[in-house]
Amino acid sequence: MIGVDPGRLDDQQLMKELETIHRTRHDTLLHASNDALRAHNDRMAQLEGEYLRRHPRRPVVAGRTREGARDRGCAEA
Repeated sequence: MIGVDPGRLDDQQLMKELETIHRTRHDTLLHASNDALRAHNDRMAQLEGEYLRRHPRRPVVAGRTREGARDRGCAEA
């Protein structure tokens, strides 16, 4: 595993790690080696999985669902 086990991070540390990994995602995808991209993917999955474990009932914005996206598409046409 790369980095601290996400389960050992407090909520503030977990959010900081998530913000950092999402901020670096684009550059990693475009410019990193395949091994680095794979490590980035693995770490992102670990961090996001921990967030979802802690927040199983997180609020979901209607526009971020498939149905909401379809509604937006119809309204814009």
